[in-house]
Amino acid sequence: MFDCAKDLLAYHNEKVTLPQAEQTDMRNRRNANRDRLKKGLSSAGKPAPREFVVQGSYAMKTMTQHPGKDYDIDDGVYFHKEDLVGERGAEMSALQARQMVRDALDDGSFKKPPEVRKNCVRVYYEAGFHVDVPVYRRVTTKNLWGNETYHYELAASDWKRSDARAVASWFEAENDRQSPDTGNGRQLRRIVRLIKKYARSRDSWKGQVLSGFGITKLVTERYRADAGREDRALYNTMVAIRDRLRGSLVIDHPVTPNETITSGPDDARARFLRDKGSVTIDNLAPRFEYGCTRQQALKCWDKVFATTFFSDRAESRAQAGASLLGVGTVVPAAAPLAFPKAPRVDDKPRGFG
Repeated sequence: MFDCAKDLLAYHNEKVTLPQAEQTDMRNRRNANRDRLKKGLSSAGKPAPREFVVQGSYAMKTMTQHPGKDYDIDDGVYFHKEDLVGERGAEMSALQARQMVRDALDDGSFKKPPEVRKNCVRVYYEAGFHVDVPVYRRVTTKNLWGNETYHYELAASDWKRSDARAVASWFEAENDRQSPDTGNGRQLRRIVRLIKKYARSRDSWKGQVLSGFGITKLVTERYRADAGREDRALYNTMVAIRDRLRGSLVIDHPVTPNETITSGPDDARARFLRDKGSVTIDNLAPRFEYGCTRQQALKCWDKVFATTFFSDRAESRAQAGASLLGVGTVVPAAAPLAFPKAPRVDDKPRGFG
């Protein structure tokens, strides 16, 4: 298998992981959204949130670049159950809680007003991304000995026991346990980002391919670590995921018992990922052939991600090498040319803070 590990790491760092400027912009909008919600609730005489908790890919630091800046941030708002009461003192329904949050967020400044959705309130931004605000309540109970315990419930079609923080904790534990390295977010996280980037590499796939959460769960199930070869880790993980989906399209939720990420035994989105993955794996076959050149190998990766990044990278390196020779430089026939290697890959962790 032709070694393109450094090229794949370069692609991850330059085209997949979010640039610091975009991370900062999203963080600022998230914070502004929190301030807007608190102000709106206060003005309406509604209860103040007890806390906000980021969740989803934002919390797991697995978000990827998108040319249209089509990002979603999940930022849960939590209330005490006893504070969520209606005008007559009755307990708020899950729908009423979401409507309360939507009304507080709608300050008239949005071109498209916030809307109540099945599991959250969605706030749209002209920049291309949106903020989803799931609404939770903290339920406190006492046991026979007077000790307090608590759990969280999500305002969905009804109040449903759930806490997205458990998902983020699960993923961090898997990333730490399975990754063979400690730098640049760790390898398992990078492989998640790369496969999510692959799944969004064609506009025609939007709405058909498995969700990022489903992909994240599959990677943790079938990850094939390889400390020295990022390209081999990605390829072997993709093959393992394809084979796993051939056996079953059902993907269990990582922390909620008896709940699945997919819909039934013939989930269309999981099947779409499996079928497209099979084609992609076949497209990488030339990399295993005897005599495969660097240019041929890089074109294979171009085809995977629907890009010219890898071929462009090879061309720019060739041009840089040619410029080193200079005009009139004489190179001894017996001495092979030695060009600089790829730029050193940044080994600092990437995150959102």
